[in-house]
Formats: sequence, C-alpha cells, structure tokens
Amino acid sequence: MLKPCGNVEERRFSAASSVIDDAGFSPGGRILRHAFIALLALALASPFLTQAQKPAAATADLPAGPMQAKATTACLECHEARIILQQRLTKPAWTKEVDKMTKWGAVVDPADRDALIDYLSANFSPEKPAYDPPRTSDKAGSRKSSK
Repeated sequence: MLKPCGNVEERRFSAASSVIDDAGFSPGGRILRHAFIALLALALASPFLTQAQKPAAATADLPAGPMQAKATTACLECHEARIILQQRLTKPAWTKEVDKMTKWGAVVDPADRDALIDYLSANFSPEKPAYDPPRTSDKAGSRKSSK
C-alpha cells in the first residue's frame, strides 16, 4: 500500500517498497531486497541516462568558423546539430533566438553573444541553400508504389 509522501523520492521509495512487499520477499531476505531496490532504481533512471548521452557526430556538423566551438558548446548541449543546420533565419531572427535560448538556460558569455549571432546569421541565413540532410540507402527495404 502506498503512503502519501512529501517529495518525489519518498513516493518512489514507497512505491518500490510496495512492489517489493507484493513480490513476496521474506523479512529475512534483506540482501535480495536491497539488490531488487538497486535494480529497480537503475531501471527507473535508465531513460534519463540515455538522454544525456550524445552521439559524437552531432557536434561535427557545424561549419568551421571562429565561433564554431562556442556554438557547439552553447547550442549542442540541448539540440542536435541538424536543428541548427536546417534553420534559415535573418540576423534579427537569430538575435531573438539566441536571446530566447539564453533565457531558457543556454550558456552564452555576454562577451560572445554578438559574435555567436554573427556566426549563426552568416552560416544559416535565408540566402544560404536549404539544408539537405544525409540519407541512408535502403536498397533491401525500399518500397515500390503499387500503381
């Protein structure tokens, strides 16, 4: 049975204890109970752990330039590179976007703000060709139209 608890951790522990009690562990099986709690905690945490891992290729896609490293640090902390690569914004729109992202937690040193906006607007402006994402070939699984 779940008891009302004050915080999330207490509710999770209470729920885990309830699952363990329902699983029929004897009061003397403390080692097995603790192992079960540890596995349950890992299972609950695993979606968050996998979200934090980023593929190495996600940072290699930004074009070279004096602010590439800063853009990688500030933008790719939350986004994949393709999110930036597909944008085609004017300088005022990039300014608004950078300011918005900074308010939402992007780490941009105020001394680097203007240079970052210049980098983004130079590389991802409306005058640039549209982003053409890399495609993978699917020879074996390609579907043919049945017309």
